[in-house]
Amino acid sequence: MMGPRRIDDSTLRGQLPVAVLAGLIVVASAAMLAVQGIQGARIAAAFAVLIAVGEVVRITLPGDREAAPLAAAGALAYALLPGFDGEQMTYGVPQAVVVVSVGTALGAIPYLAAGRSMRIDEFTRRVIVTAVVAALFRPLLDREWNSVAVLALTMSAIAVAGFTVDTLLAAVMRSARDRAPFARTLIDEARAVIGIGSAITATGVLIALAGDVMAWWSLVVFAIPLLLTQFSFRRYASIRATYLQTIRSLARVTEVGGYTETGHARRVAHMSLMIGREMGLSERDLMDLEYAALMHDIGQLSLQEPIAGGATTMVSSQEQRRIAGMGAAVIRQTASLARVADIVEHQADWVRPVVPTDDDVPLGSRIISVCNAYDDLVGSGLESDRRLQALERLRLSSSQVYDARVVDVLSRIVGRDLAYSM
Repeated sequence: MMGPRRIDDSTLRGQLPVAVLAGLIVVASAAMLAVQGIQGARIAAAFAVLIAVGEVVRITLPGDREAAPLAAAGALAYALLPGFDGEQMTYGVPQAVVVVSVGTALGAIPYLAAGRSMRIDEFTRRVIVTAVVAALFRPLLDREWNSVAVLALTMSAIAVAGFTVDTLLAAVMRSARDRAPFARTLIDEARAVIGIGSAITATGVLIALAGDVMAWWSLVVFAIPLLLTQFSFRRYASIRATYLQTIRSLARVTEVGGYTETGHARRVAHMSLMIGREMGLSERDLMDLEYAALMHDIGQLSLQEPIAGGATTMVSSQEQRRIAGMGAAVIRQTASLARVADIVEHQADWVRPVVPTDDDVPLGSRIISVCNAYDDLVGSGLESDRRLQALERLRLSSSQVYDARVVDVLSRIVGRDLAYSM
């Protein structure tokens, strides 16, 4: 059994350089601002409050992504602000960075008071993105703009550049944390945040453009639509989370009925996701993989007598395929889980006299087959010898029964887990 994801060396290697860079930017900006002095203190305070409020009402997006759209839009707007209430804003990068940092820190206070840790990864990304956007735009304030349209296009282009930098940074840190291929992670990050990112970018640019004419009202008028959009994303994420909880509850039917050991489905799902990430599966495929892993034994409910210990690897290959087919038939009753049903149905296809090719069996099925066999051998035990013996048995069978590449990835994961526990 493997525990939850830990902060290991690879995670630190991915986050530490970004955190150090953000820290240096904040320290340097604070030192320079102490010398230069702050311009428009009331306006700076208002934007800091807006960012803090946005932090308080942050949301969790699918894929365990926390986001604060209103805070991000406020930070972007302040980095781009050319004027406010008739006053030209001539401050530079240091003031933009300090105001955004202070607002973000203030917004984290309620979470810290509730015993929750501050999301350092998002804080560092926001600092760096603010510095990049401000560095690109603030020097342009000295030039003469031919029209508002040109100014708006310029601000929009720089805002998109900031969004791109943020996506790249998020992909770097997530790739290190999950040990997933960077290219695959970058695509997933872009797909996951393109919707809310567009709303953030548009809102930030609109607040910055309207600040000179609408003054304080610009903060309210353009924040409300983003808040409504944010609530819609929160509702969608909540539905996704409820859906997953429902499937987890259904997966426990085999445990309650005595067909499988307690925690078996959860452990298989956890291991399957870790392997899937390292093998470069997309987030959509990982979601299907998790659902399939949780319900991979549901076909055992068709048995008159439970298998001893619920270990399907101990029965014949023909019986394994029959159980998988029965489980897939149950899952197919829900039309939206057709892909999940296919993964469950083919999980035992690797176990037959003629070894199939990779194209014959979905990768998700092969991953579940290996993880199921490993958990049948190890169960909830944490003994190193038992886990190593299970891996050796899987390696010896990989040429005839299991996908050798999946077994190799599992071996690396277990090896890291054992090394960490020493």
